Amino acid sequence: MRHLRIPTLVVALGLVATACTGGGPSATPVAEIGEGEGVLNLVIWAGYAESGETDPAYDWVTPFEDETGCEVNATPMSDSNNGVSLIQSGEYDGISASGDATTRLIASDLVAAVDTDVFENYGNVFADLKDLPHNTVDGVNYGVPHGRGPNLLAWNTEEFAEAPTSWSAVFDGADHAGDISIYDSSIFIADAALYLKNTQPELGIEDPYQLTQEQFDAAIAVLEELDANDPLYWADYTDQISSYASGDVVVGTTWPLQVNLLQADGAPIEAITPEEGTTGWSDTWMMYAEAEHPNCMLMWMDHMMSPEANAQATVWFGEAATSPQACEAAEALSAGHCEAQHADDAAYWENIWYWSTPQESCADEDDATTCVTQDDWVEAWTTLRGG
Repeated sequence: MRHLRIPTLVVALGLVATACTGGGPSATPVAEIGEGEGVLNLVIWAGYAESGETDPAYDWVTPFEDETGCEVNATPMSDSNNGVSLIQSGEYDGISASGDATTRLIASDLVAAVDTDVFENYGNVFADLKDLPHNTVDGVNYGVPHGRGPNLLAWNTEEFAEAPTSWSAVFDGADHAGDISIYDSSIFIADAALYLKNTQPELGIEDPYQLTQEQFDAAIAVLEELDANDPLYWADYTDQISSYASGDVVVGTTWPLQVNLLQADGAPIEAITPEEGTTGWSDTWMMYAEAEHPNCMLMWMDHMMSPEANAQATVWFGEAATSPQACEAAEALSAGHCEAQHADDAAYWENIWYWSTPQESCADEDDATTCVTQDDWVEAWTTLRGG
């Protein structure tokens, strides 16, 4: 794995439209893939472009480079806000974007529409991963799926007499003050809102990403109480791995990637999807609207839907593969992977709240209710963190 330094950029605010309209110069779908330009510059979630440096069994970059002649340069982002800022710089050809970034990128005409017919592997993708609201507008696609997964509750089994089943282990975690691990991003406000959705139904929270001011204030209050328990905030997944491995933290929110790597090293770590459900992601490979190397990016998008590459990537990260063919290929890497990750279980994903962009319109143009915006989420998180 390429341990690249995550650039520190000022998060660009004001990129959130009240509704995702798109319609600018990037709205004309790219209809064909031409000759590769020799280079591909990506913004990625860490672990999304492996070249075998950590484990030779997981390398989907080198085969792509050999086949296309496109040299891959990958820059990891700390969170979606950071990823949007990186794409704004104009230095990258594409991004692996979660739903709390995709809406912003489309509405701001920062990503190109694509004709999915140009991709050899798109037809195999599971039906419930196609044409999703976070990457499709008026029937126009702005990317292709990478994989999906839940944010997990992880704990040190040597520190818990009984395995936790609820997010209360984090949000009511006074017994583990100083030992709690929290994702350092404004999107974590949604995790608090989801907890309140289940524990305080009188608040009327329907969507943890679309919150009225009263609901938002309640979520911030929960986070202030959590902050008083002196949690350890993480942005780089390697930092969280180190803190679990050293025993500095014993419980917290995490990704499947960290759990896989910790367990592979023999750490006493287990993780679950709690009884309240959880937040999660359904990631999309998107091309920058003015990409310098568009053909290489389109080739990469198709490559990441191929059975071999998608199997490696989703097994490595601990995500659900995107097609039956990828599941078949994944079986050779990790027996039972797709069953364990609910890859073809559409009902399972109904209880996973994919990361989404908070919008003033509450993501419903017909609803007169006003919700707290993405900018306000970032500002509140910055205040909470003492920034």
